[in-house]
Amino acid sequence: MRRFHYVLFLALSTAACGEADAGEQTELTRARKDSIVADLPVPGASGVGRAMDARDRANARTADLDSVGD
Repeated sequence: MRRFHYVLFLALSTAACGEADAGEQTELTRARKDSIVADLPVPGASGVGRAMDARDRANARTADLDSVGD
């Protein structure tokens, strides 16, 4: 019985460990959720799409400005 508890504890503790890059995966999931919401026929959904476009333009501008100094 003691061996069973040891194996059970080991299996549960191993299963509780997550991936190291979980933050990156969450960011992709958030972007996917935002794009889904932007396509929904609900009030305010078009604002989500416009905000995503503005974010993309700002990121592109930042990348352009960062490359000027190189």
